[in-house]
Amino acid sequence: MLDSSIHHSAMKSINDSGRRGRPDIAHMFLLIANESILNREGVLDVVIHTRNEYAIKINPEMRVIKNYNRFKGLMEQLFKEGGVPPGGSLMNLESKGIGQIVKEMEAEKVILLSEKGKRKHIADVIKENSVCIIGGFPHGDFLSPVEEIADEIISIHSSQLPAWIALMEVIVAYEQKFMK
Repeated sequence: MLDSSIHHSAMKSINDSGRRGRPDIAHMFLLIANESILNREGVLDVVIHTRNEYAIKINPEMRVIKNYNRFKGLMEQLFKEGGVPPGGSLMNLESKGIGQIVKEMEAEKVILLSEKGKRKHIADVIKENSVCIIGGFPHGDFLSPVEEIADEIISIHSSQLPAWIALMEVIVAYEQKFMK
């Protein structure tokens, strides 16, 4: 598994290296998502879409390993076996594009968070059955055609936010609006 903090010099020759090798982003994102009140209440579904059209479906009952190195080992197992544990009840890996993933979720509204979007508060646009697409790459913008599947593209801050901060903002806005 590529980790830019370890493999930085070897990654220089890899195409699009500035957008790769950051499993720490997925780790932080999953730690926040899984420990959230939304997840504990059974309201949150998390799917990670990776390059090469893979979808990682996360079971809401999964408890994310807090140790980063052990998490990387778990992700290696997932990509090798297709599921964690093998046979997959906590995380499953499927070959699936983001459009198909979103369609299967049957959301009332699909919201794309992008620094290029119109500046709005997430609470003003989120519906109870929404899908929020949050980019999880260190640099640049989406390569997938996510703009085509989004009902609305918004920016929630004047500067680019890390994926886990954007996630926290979405979670808190949803909790305040729908879980009173």
